[in-house]
Amino acid sequence: MLFSSITFLILFLPVTLAVYYLIPVRWKNLVLLIASLFFYAWGEPVYVILMILTIAFNYYAGQEIALKKEEGERPLRSLVFALCVNFLILGFFKYAGFFAGIAGTILHREFLFRELSLPIGISFYTFQAVSYLIDVYRGDARLQKNPLNFALYITMFPQLIAGPIVRYSEIEQQLDHRTLSWEKFGAGARFFILGLGKKAVLANGIGAIYEAIHPQVPANSAAGLAWLGAVAYTLQIYFDFSGYSDMAIGLGGMFGFRLPVNFRYPYRSLSITEFWRRWHISLSSWFREYVYIPLGGNRVPVGRHILNLLIVWTLTGFWHGASWNFIVWGFYYGILLILEKYVWGRALERLPVWTRHLYSMVIVVIGWVFFFSDDLAGAFRYLHTMFGGGGFGSCARQVYSLIGSNWLLWAAGLCVAVGLPLKIAKRFRAYRFHPYMTIAADLVLFALSIACLITDTFNPFLYFRF
Repeated sequence: MLFSSITFLILFLPVTLAVYYLIPVRWKNLVLLIASLFFYAWGEPVYVILMILTIAFNYYAGQEIALKKEEGERPLRSLVFALCVNFLILGFFKYAGFFAGIAGTILHREFLFRELSLPIGISFYTFQAVSYLIDVYRGDARLQKNPLNFALYITMFPQLIAGPIVRYSEIEQQLDHRTLSWEKFGAGARFFILGLGKKAVLANGIGAIYEAIHPQVPANSAAGLAWLGAVAYTLQIYFDFSGYSDMAIGLGGMFGFRLPVNFRYPYRSLSITEFWRRWHISLSSWFREYVYIPLGGNRVPVGRHILNLLIVWTLTGFWHGASWNFIVWGFYYGILLILEKYVWGRALERLPVWTRHLYSMVIVVIGWVFFFSDDLAGAFRYLHTMFGGGGFGSCARQVYSLIGSNWLLWAAGLCVAVGLPLKIAKRFRAYRFHPYMTIAADLVLFALSIACLITDTFNPFLYFRF
């Protein structure tokens, strides 16, 4: 079930909210847990069993780690065992086919392997379980003795299938005590509507343009068409993922939770370093906290620091998918971050702002080619076309048509991507009519989003792949 589905909007969400607000406080976590399991089982009825087993295992693993700490032991073996189990489960479903293919290539034989559908959200809830175990081991969070509260932390449907990745220490207190108010509900509802608009209007609309272009490249070898397709995907994936994250944060607010922000207008960045401080913040924070810092962070010699960055970013790419193009995508960003740190970072800061912004966006657009391609060879073929491998002008008329016939969608996408509507809205905050304008704008956006969802059959969610 998608947040942007009519079933969710007119049935699941209203019913869940009504029951949640009508029952006594002591039953709210149970209702939210049941709703979350139902939400997950709607699309993955078999894998809900896997999720329940994962919850049970990590709950008791946390108990064992805490017990050994109380007895004065160092529960490193217990932690390592629990982490291995979590990553083996993730690896079996997500990476077994990839490694079987590598083994077959090395050994010159074919391994029969039945591909299983990837459990939705397994990358996200596995990382949340791992963060809980590590935080308990390090003493950064208290043991959660209530199995219901722990299960809710893992399964809470607003952030279950696409994040943001919530560290246990960020939500620990909220599981026991959180306040409900009309102000918090209203702010959450508004955040949800803004995210729905991003997804239903912009991501789906611009995504349809990308889908029209992508099959033609590189067979129709025109650089302009290839660049337009890559730019369309650049906007689509941002509005798709940030829209879903905004909806998750908004839903959290409607149920009394405060979830971490996951995007801060990354396409306004003036460097790749800044881009990754603004894009998928919860994932970057997770790798920094649980991989980069334990490796030594930047408090090591230069050579070791470079190695740490390459390890972290290669793993970041691999987290996104079991394919060489994702690994290369992560490595690509690792190299760029190293170069900005040690080679051209200071020179970049002296350039005009528009030059730095152009530099960042060109690199990001190129990076997304590795992301949307089916394999590494396909990515290089697409890049070859983008840089003139088949000519520059053979599809100029089609490019102009795709821009001209969708000019309003392109203009809206570019303005929203850099936060222009937010800047305009801030100018009107001092006026009395601002609250009424805000409510009216939200209602119009919600109605437009519903209309788009009803009339369009194109409603994918890109991060279901990951």
